[in-house]
Amino acid sequence: MLIHSIRLNNFKNHVFRQLDFSKQINCLVGNNGVGKTNILDALYYLSVGKSFLGNTDQNNILQGESFFDIEAVVSDEEKESIIRIQQALHSKKVIKKNNKTYTRLADHVGFLPSVIISPYDHNLISDSGESRRKFLDGMISQTDSDYLFNILQYQKALQQRNALLKSFHKNGYFDADSLDIYHHLLIKSGTIIHEKRKAFNQQFSPLVQKFYRLISNAGEEIEVNYQSDLWEHHFEEILTRYLERDKLLTYTSRGVHKDDLVFLMQGLALRKSGSQGQQKTFLISLKLAQMQMIRNVTGKSPILLLDDIFDKLDDHRVGQLIALVNEENFGQIFITDTHKERTQSIVRRINEESKIFEL
Repeated sequence: MLIHSIRLNNFKNHVFRQLDFSKQINCLVGNNGVGKTNILDALYYLSVGKSFLGNTDQNNILQGESFFDIEAVVSDEEKESIIRIQQALHSKKVIKKNNKTYTRLADHVGFLPSVIISPYDHNLISDSGESRRKFLDGMISQTDSDYLFNILQYQKALQQRNALLKSFHKNGYFDADSLDIYHHLLIKSGTIIHEKRKAFNQQFSPLVQKFYRLISNAGEEIEVNYQSDLWEHHFEEILTRYLERDKLLTYTSRGVHKDDLVFLMQGLALRKSGSQGQQKTFLISLKLAQMQMIRNVTGKSPILLLDDIFDKLDDHRVGQLIALVNEENFGQIFITDTHKERTQSIVRRINEESKIFEL
């Protein structure tokens, strides 16, 4: 997949900006605060319909304006398409492909797959399981629309079950039949989610190991383990076993919404056993494995977004990373940096087909 050009109107700090991209490497350089990361975020929007920074759509409208508009010309091997994302104040976001509006986000996700490496990735190691679940869901959703549908169904049923548990507690009554409706929905979607996560990680973990060895040239053994309540018990059994606890807590305490990815080095938790350099290398290996999985499953080369990569690695390792991505023919690359000369030097040693945009 290629993004030939992008046009921004009232997106974050960009009143208007249009960029025509190289097919291979594109570098966005400039001082902090000029909007380099915001352009990467717009590219990410084109892929999954939301911000990688976690901002709400309304908050991405330029202050004082009533809308934002992102439009891009993209292509696969067959034809060009125009992707457009529009968000007005107090209105629903609209995503269009060739002037046809998507009725469901799930129908768009996967058309233009992407992977982003940013300073925020360290949250995957340091934060709670929620960050890792979102990462896992995002990976699988880009290659499996049925998975995304089941995630949305599960989340809706979970919210409704939790609301019912709170109502029971507040009003001092209990209605098992009402709860059973949501049990059925949770079990149906949750079981599908578990099976798809399990199958995904069986292929994903060896790829992470492969890229870690390529980048680090080191002998540490690393693993990505998928942790779930459903490994040992059927979901129906879990809901029954923890029902009394859930009634006291007024929320659903166990299920696939508590799944986690466990990162190990030499059999120990990475966040405790890995050095800062090892953790950075692991995170990049994680993202390269994600790119490989997307390409293996869909046949598409995802775009790679590298945000402030020099904050994560020294110049030599950045060069290694970009060369590796180039050799693997992963696809189009977008890089942000504050030093034009540094980026220019590294990129042009690797590939002459590049563009540098000064902001």
